[in-house]
Amino acid sequence: MRLDIYRRAEGPGIFSYLAVPEQQRIPNEVVNTDWEVEALAVESDEEGDCVPDYAIEHVAAQLAEKSYALTARH
Repeated sequence: MRLDIYRRAEGPGIFSYLAVPEQQRIPNEVVNTDWEVEALAVESDEEGDCVPDYAIEHVAAQLAEKSYALTARH
């Protein structure tokens, strides 16, 4: 699965990431946040479950539920 990745600053050197399917727009419910393009056409793992470089987990489930996926909160 290919994804476009966006980021927003959470603090000095700390970022959250948002993934949407390649070439799709950021959904309206999250567009009001200052997302910047981080990377385009990024390949997720074979199962579509994670994008480890951006700490995004359960990608397929998040996309099915809300049409975007966010960085996991720890």
